[in-house]
Amino acid sequence: MEQYNVTGMSCAACQVRVEKAVSALEGVTSASVSLLTNSLAVEGTASSQQIIKAVEDAGYGASLRENGQERKSVSARLAAEEDMLKDRETPKLKRRLIASLVFLLVLMYFSMGHMMLGLPLPAFFENNHVAMGIVQMLLCVIVMVINQKFFISGFRSLWHRAPNKDSLIALGSMAGFIYSVVILLLMSRAVVDGDNEAVKRYMNEFYFESSAMILALITVGKMLEAYSKGKTTNALKSLMKLAPKTATVIREGKETEISIDDVSKGDIFVVRPGENIPVDGIVIEGESAVNEAAITGESIPVDKGPGDEVTSATLNQSGFLKCEARRVGEDTTLSQIIQMVSDAAATKAPVARLADTISGYFVPAVIAIAVITFITWILLGKEIGYCLARAITVLVVSCPCALGLATPVAIMVGNGVGAKNGILFKNAEALQETGNVQIAVLDKTGTITSGQPVVTDICPADGVSEEELLKTAYALEQRSEHPLARAIVSFGQQRSLPEGDIENFRALSGNGLTGSIKGRQLYGGNYRFISSHVRVSEEARKQGERLAEEGRTPLYFARDDKLLGIIAVADAIREDSPQAIRELKNMGIHVVMLTGDNEKTAHAIGKQAGVDEVVASVLPDGKEAVIRELQQHGKVAMIGDGINDAPALTRADIGIAIGAGTDVAIDAADVVLMKSSLRDASAAIRLSRATYRNILENLFWALIYNTLLIPAAAGLYTKLGITMNPMLGAAAMSLSSFCVVSNALRLNLLKVHDGSHDKPGRKTVTLNEKGHLLEEKEKEEMTMNKTMKIEGMMCMHCSGTVKKALEAIEGVVSAEVSHETGTAEVVLAHEVDDAVLVKAVEDKDYKVTEII
Repeated sequence: MEQYNVTGMSCAACQVRVEKAVSALEGVTSASVSLLTNSLAVEGTASSQQIIKAVEDAGYGASLRENGQERKSVSARLAAEEDMLKDRETPKLKRRLIASLVFLLVLMYFSMGHMMLGLPLPAFFENNHVAMGIVQMLLCVIVMVINQKFFISGFRSLWHRAPNKDSLIALGSMAGFIYSVVILLLMSRAVVDGDNEAVKRYMNEFYFESSAMILALITVGKMLEAYSKGKTTNALKSLMKLAPKTATVIREGKETEISIDDVSKGDIFVVRPGENIPVDGIVIEGESAVNEAAITGESIPVDKGPGDEVTSATLNQSGFLKCEARRVGEDTTLSQIIQMVSDAAATKAPVARLADTISGYFVPAVIAIAVITFITWILLGKEIGYCLARAITVLVVSCPCALGLATPVAIMVGNGVGAKNGILFKNAEALQETGNVQIAVLDKTGTITSGQPVVTDICPADGVSEEELLKTAYALEQRSEHPLARAIVSFGQQRSLPEGDIENFRALSGNGLTGSIKGRQLYGGNYRFISSHVRVSEEARKQGERLAEEGRTPLYFARDDKLLGIIAVADAIREDSPQAIRELKNMGIHVVMLTGDNEKTAHAIGKQAGVDEVVASVLPDGKEAVIRELQQHGKVAMIGDGINDAPALTRADIGIAIGAGTDVAIDAADVVLMKSSLRDASAAIRLSRATYRNILENLFWALIYNTLLIPAAAGLYTKLGITMNPMLGAAAMSLSSFCVVSNALRLNLLKVHDGSHDKPGRKTVTLNEKGHLLEEKEKEEMTMNKTMKIEGMMCMHCSGTVKKALEAIEGVVSAEVSHETGTAEVVLAHEVDDAVLVKAVEDKDYKVTEII
């Protein structure tokens, strides 16, 4: 996508005109113009020269916005983008307004001061009405020259047959001026003829002050609008200001301060307390608390030590850190965030199409209404001055600009609020559509749970102390590479347990561990393994089953011929997950949990988390199929870690990558949450709904304003005693855009994590009698599990042989084989022919009797 700066646009009609001109070019697949940032985003194969020429032929200016490859450095690109977002319009308009008001006040003194307020005039003007008219004309011309931009832009767009808001202002002001000049000429003739009555009558028909006042009031509105528009980009400008300018790296054993652009991947850099981390990296030495609020929105500092990742623009608060640079330049998290927020501002939300359609016809329609108004009142016998006043008022009161700003200002502010809270929307459509989600599908591991197994229960056997059980388990698991072992090792390290001098250690795949200390044999593993070596009481067996039903994995430990007890390990549910799921449900969203776990464990975790529905034993390929099936019931959001769940994130209507700043997450998802907090998912939906509601409010105001005031300007409400003069019309017009932008700025007050006002969305899903979306049969079809009945297995060695043979087949993820039950539970990544499974088993001299 290439971006261009566009100059000369003043309203939604200009925006539509530029879009049409560029979209008509061969090779352009899409063109989106932002009135807010005066930018044009183009996708396709058309050359930049063709695009610039098309914009210029439409009556506007254009220049290619330099991208990251064309610039020498990232800091230069950020500086240029920050410079581009700088509010230059407000100071210019302020100077224009001050100059206009100075001459307008003098004009008002001559035109109305002496008549309405009885203010004295110089003796020369007492009875010299022609001189009074000439002075008013000259003052009006000065104000018109000061505000010549309206006339240049307005008449140029008329010449190109694409009238815009400036055309309405220019026509209205110029019509009043020309009419007044004609009246001045008629007055001069009446003076020559000595017709004093005509002179006095003509004196009251000047519109010089109205023509000048229109321009001044419109400039007031323009200045307020420009000031407010500048505020909408504050979040993006704040992000750019966070970018560090220098880094302290170690070169030839010495600390050297260099430009951020000179940092290379692999460089070693140091960060002292109070300094910002310059690039993404990994800590190799030192410990500190790092404030990551700039990236994640989380104000509580995060402890960092060797092996931990650090992110550019975050603040080192306490200790000295030595880090290795991993992502530099445009690859840093901060650069990606800035790029994403900037790109989102350049895109257009679907709801904006309504405003674009209306804007394309609006200005010509208003000009036609003004002409019809003038002719109608003429036919009704009104004086030309009255008729002209009605027509001018119609021209200046109408406001296409409010329509053009209704959507982009809300999108810009919404994106900024999201960025400040670590919620990044990839484009404007994602920001709008996220709030329309009806079904939220949550990956279990890393989303609902932390993804790191922890010890949850310690259950020593009778006569065994907790410390004795832990020492034995710690000694055995220290040698194991299994993920569950790391949970026990970490727990033991926290308790400062001594390392056991274990001998003859063996890890038996799928079963357990054995080893010895001082001649005493140790065992650790699942119930089946332990029960084959020592006697396990009925009470201990039931205790293990109960833990398994609660979603935990019971690990049994024994010494010699005695059971020492059970240690339960589980991937613990994040503290905020139940709260986040409640918030999603309060929004009327049906929450489904997807997991590769077995049914029992999955339902136990689903119950603790509070989800509405669980689909278990599903692998990454199967998750995509589940999403596809759920999409038949409503709009689906997939919330996952953005790596394992990339296919499902892509398939879903809205993909939300949680706790991921990786390229995979950004590419696959529509929304990226920088924190590993599920509550940010509900916050993203809340922000989307608030933004969409704000857009609708803006569109309503813009439409109702024009619907009510254009008829009033035309004089349709005169029988009700309601009339509007051109100056009042100009004042109303100047405030309309300001009101729209100010309403959008209210989004900055939104508390995205406050769910106290949550309500169900406009549409909810229809559930079956069990309160589910999917039937059990549908779930079974998507799990891709097969059960094989096998004869001939006599011992654990047989089970291991069959397991190894099955897992060697491409497409088989795992196989749980039991010689006791004579079955093999096979989990598949994709469909594998039964004949292939049978051959693998029977080649090992076992017989397959059935595959279910």
